[in-house]
Amino acid sequence: MEVFGNLFNDLTGWLTVGIIVFMLVMMAYLFSMFIGKMNKGE
Repeated sequence: MEVFGNLFNDLTGWLTVGIIVFMLVMMAYLFSMFIGKMNKGE
């Protein structure tokens, strides 16, 4: 049971890291699009 618990904790940790990285990438993508629209508007 202890090994299963450690595996679950590791999986949850990786899932959390994946979500954080995904959010950062999406924010960076939206931010770059926003900058691109501003540059085109000028």
